[in-house]
Order: sequence, then C-alpha cells, then structure tokens
Amino acid sequence: MTTYAIGDIQGCFDSFRHLLDLVRFDPESDRLWLVGDLVNRGPHSLETLRFVKGLGDAAITVLGNHDLHLLMLSEGYSKKHHDDTVDAILAAHDREELLGWLRHCPMMHVEDGHALVHAGLLPQWTVAQALSLAGEVEAALRAKNYREFLANMWGSEPPYWRDDLAGWPRLRVIVNAMTRMRFCSTEGVMEFKAKGELVDAPAGYLPWFAVPGRKSADHVLVTGHWSALGLRIEPNLLALDSGCLWGRHLTAVRLPGREVFQIDCSGEDVT
Repeated sequence: MTTYAIGDIQGCFDSFRHLLDLVRFDPESDRLWLVGDLVNRGPHSLETLRFVKGLGDAAITVLGNHDLHLLMLSEGYSKKHHDDTVDAILAAHDREELLGWLRHCPMMHVEDGHALVHAGLLPQWTVAQALSLAGEVEAALRAKNYREFLANMWGSEPPYWRDDLAGWPRLRVIVNAMTRMRFCSTEGVMEFKAKGELVDAPAGYLPWFAVPGRKSADHVLVTGHWSALGLRIEPNLLALDSGCLWGRHLTAVRLPGREVFQIDCSGEDVT
C-alpha cells in the first residue's frame, strides 16, 4: 500500500485528477492524505467533494478553513465572499449528504510518526495533546446541536491557548490554530493578517513551525494552507500547498519516501 499526501485542491478537480493519473493512484491498494481545503475558489468544488467522498477509506482528509467556511455558509453563519465558488454544492440534490460527510471529517490524523493537519499546531502542544483537542472540535461538529457551534466558531479571539479555556473560546482557538495559523510568537500568540512569505513575518512573530522548542517536532507535520510558502520539505515538516489555485502546482508526496510529484496548474480554469 502506498500513501500519497496531497496539497490544497480548492476545487481544482482537473489538476487533482491529472495528479492521481501521474502517480497511478489505485483506490484498491493506495491511500490519499489530503491536507484540507477540498473546496472553494477553484472551478469544480462540487465534483471534488463528490469524488473524495466516493473514495471512502482510500482517502483521509482533514478539515481546512475553506471547508469550514462552506459549512458555516450552509447554515447562514458566514457571509459569501465575492470569490466563493460553492454555489453548486449548496444547490446540489445531495447537498445534505455531502455536508454531513464533511462535518464528520477529522481535524487531524496521526499515523506512523506523521501528523496531518491543515495549517499547523501551536508550539506548546504535543501531538498527543493536539489530537485530543482536535477530538473536542470533531465532537462539536458531529453533535446534534452542531449549528450552535458553527454560529460561534469564527473569530480571532482569543489569539492564544490557555489550558483553562472553556466553551466556544476554547474550541475557537483550536480551530484557528489548526486551520488558519501561519505566524505566531514564541509564546504561541497567533497573528492572522499576514499571509505572505517568510520574509513578511510581522515583528515579534515566527512561522509556527520555526518556533524554538516546538513540542510537536518529534513528528513530521503534513500541512497545507500557506500557498505563499510553497512546497517546503524539512525533517519534521511537509508543507504541501504549492499554489495550484494560483496557477502554480498541485503537489503529492509519497510517504514515507518523500518522492515528489507535481502537476502544472496554469491551465486550470480558475474563476
């Protein structure tokens, strides 16, 4: 069995299928690890969502911020952005089935020394602690009153973790770290405005993965989210968002050997 970790697809279904053809993906014997943001801004979010759902156990996808935005939109708790491309999902005959499946996707997956999460982990979290915290968010998304969670999920406060956080602020910090974070301070205070390259780090902030003493450094973190960072391969990091949505590349990395496969996305019809 071969596992391929793949960066943010964001509805770029044609590029995704071309990448699967390139690696000769066989759902009967191979597995996909998808870093989240299956949908939005690309031209074929509905097709992407249906296809990945149809792969069943052959694909593990963690939730990204665009996936959560879709869930909030579906319940009226988020405003539609001018570049959103999820109308086809919201109007689909199988809308509820697709959204229900998405709500049951994990926030994080850990296996064989690798940890799959969309954006990153706060430096004070061990992988075991983060996995437990991810489970709290997953339980809220899957609960009967999940709409109440969606109504209170978004926002940038508080921007840091404390063990005594409770209720919606606690869950919000977990969501923000795992799906939105790029830069944070050495104390783990997150900064949400900067989205550029490493040289664009605001004063007093570092890329989350470069914080000295990061407690998750004993695992290989497999992430996406940060297209300006591009493909970045370090001993304990595989950052895979190589900007397919922006006409650059969609990347797959074979685990654990780290062989890289890429598709040129310049021909993707992105709106």
